[in-house]
Amino acid sequence: MTSIEAIGRARATRRLNPTVARYLSAFRTTRGIIGLTLLGILVLAAVLAPVLFPGGYDQQGSTSLTGMSAAHPFGLDEFGRDILTRSVYGLRIDLSLIFAAVPLSMALGMVLGLAGAISERLGEAVQRLFDVVIGFPGLLLGICLVAVLGPGWLALFLTILISGMPTAGRLARAAWLSQQSREYVLAARVLGVPKPKVLTRHIVPNAMDSIVVNGSVWMVIGVYIEAGLSIVGLGVQPPTPSLGVLLNNGLRFVTQAPTYLIGPALILVLLALAFSLIADALNEAVNR
Repeated sequence: MTSIEAIGRARATRRLNPTVARYLSAFRTTRGIIGLTLLGILVLAAVLAPVLFPGGYDQQGSTSLTGMSAAHPFGLDEFGRDILTRSVYGLRIDLSLIFAAVPLSMALGMVLGLAGAISERLGEAVQRLFDVVIGFPGLLLGICLVAVLGPGWLALFLTILISGMPTAGRLARAAWLSQQSREYVLAARVLGVPKPKVLTRHIVPNAMDSIVVNGSVWMVIGVYIEAGLSIVGLGVQPPTPSLGVLLNNGLRFVTQAPTYLIGPALILVLLALAFSLIADALNEAVNR
């Protein structure tokens, strides 16, 4: 029976795309398992927030700024609202930003980075545009977008989206430049293989490893961009909670109720740690 199971697993592994199998192998390492488990717990808590806390995040009580207790592990805020409840609902905002903005940023960056395969002039123009974006740090770019759009989810989304595109674009362009002189690419051109097919069959697969790792790193950066903008009041606006909003509020009452700041900060650190461990595991997997 053991031999049959082993053969079955080997056949299933062979059926997997080699690239996908390599990425999945990252989650068989210690870092990958811990990171994925931690992220899974946080995502599950965020998804189940309405079930875990049916009263919602804005339910007020008669007392305020209390410390830790069995009923309120992170205490109560200045309006008597449970900080743990607001932290979990705030986690929903952060995860929605990261999971929406980062993959789209990597995809758009890769497409723009490969523009040089269509026209070298277009590719150079895109790279100069990336230079302009890189000249604006994430927080400064966020401030500019907030000045135009106003504070809120959309401004945070666009800040993370635009900030992440240049690195993905440059990685894709580097893959194109390194692969275009390879023998199999030259042979494909001689045989008259269309450029789009050369890109999708040869260039994109060689760019995916670095872009996937870069995307996982940008998820960490996205967490801190949200926190940084919200701490200075330019992110999601109260009473809607985000981890950055809670940190901003907690700083004002750090002496009266330290857990007001410590609780959301702990969840923020755990979220960043989960993405960091996953990024390390993926980086190790693709460099084996």
